[in-house]
Amino acid sequence: MDNGFYISYKIDDRSYVSFVKREIHNLVVGNGFSAFKSGEIDIVVSELTSNLIKYAGSGELLYRISNDDNGIFFEIFCIDGGKGINNINRMMQDGQSSSNTLGQGLGAINRLSDVFQVYTLVNWGTVQYSKIYQTPQATGVSSRQKNYDIGTLQVCAPGEQVCGDGYFVKKTDTGLHFFVGDGLGHGIKANEAVGEALQLFRESKEQDPVALLRQMHEYVKKTRGLVATVAFLDLTRKHWQICGIGNISTRIYNGLEVKNYTAYNGIIGHNIPRTINASVIPFDQNQTIVMMSDGIRTRWNLSDLPSLLKYTPSVIAASIYKDNARGNDDMTVLVGKVNFGI
Repeated sequence: MDNGFYISYKIDDRSYVSFVKREIHNLVVGNGFSAFKSGEIDIVVSELTSNLIKYAGSGELLYRISNDDNGIFFEIFCIDGGKGINNINRMMQDGQSSSNTLGQGLGAINRLSDVFQVYTLVNWGTVQYSKIYQTPQATGVSSRQKNYDIGTLQVCAPGEQVCGDGYFVKKTDTGLHFFVGDGLGHGIKANEAVGEALQLFRESKEQDPVALLRQMHEYVKKTRGLVATVAFLDLTRKHWQICGIGNISTRIYNGLEVKNYTAYNGIIGHNIPRTINASVIPFDQNQTIVMMSDGIRTRWNLSDLPSLLKYTPSVIAASIYKDNARGNDDMTVLVGKVNFGI
């Protein structure tokens, strides 16, 4: 999985909805979605924004065009801090409504989406997530068949057109390699620094996170520098190796039991410690890794969000972002679920 930040719009007035709907329509048409598919996306966006204004009053839309093994897709989050939905299963049925409408909103979004999930808590709010592939046949490959599923949510610092954060996940014969980096500051120079690091991470054959970070340190010396963490799930030895320099937060969950990784102080490309060692964490089936840049506050606990780990990594990432986005820097949350047999 490669980079791809989300466009973010705060919605607090109905008059702004038509502008956002037009922006999204132009984006999907410009990226080759058919008139039929674009029309379906128009309906999804219309229902999401209508429900947002009607029930929560305000919230945030996050959307992007990206691709995976199944093809090109459009995905969108609708996040609010409203009253939540009391009975989500009932509200997914056509004809059910808590206002004087036909009650077809959530059911229509569900039918038109290749993936649709809603996470909601009373008096916490709601995260709605829709993913729509460009072509119908694109949904033939299941993430379960790959034994892992990755979800990311990345948003640029306010006013920036490029993101100074970067992430990448690659699979090799020996396991899975995760990278999250944050170029110093934000904007073009930060983007250049993390871009250099991403290029090395993609191309390097190095398995050891410590050796890889040392390679990266030399490779990016002409840039502004960055902080980064590399996590390697070694399926041969059945353990994680994690090493980081700077303030990228990393957690590994076995259910609600969590192991936190603390990175070393320093700046890759400028100054790193002479002695660096990777932390080794045993691998267990059905673990979840969460990696975040410092645009996300770290004082949160998944036990405050009941059953969230049952949802897709994308919904988990968005729920963490909802309550913990600082809003003044580049922001990245990467969530990976792994269920390789051991």
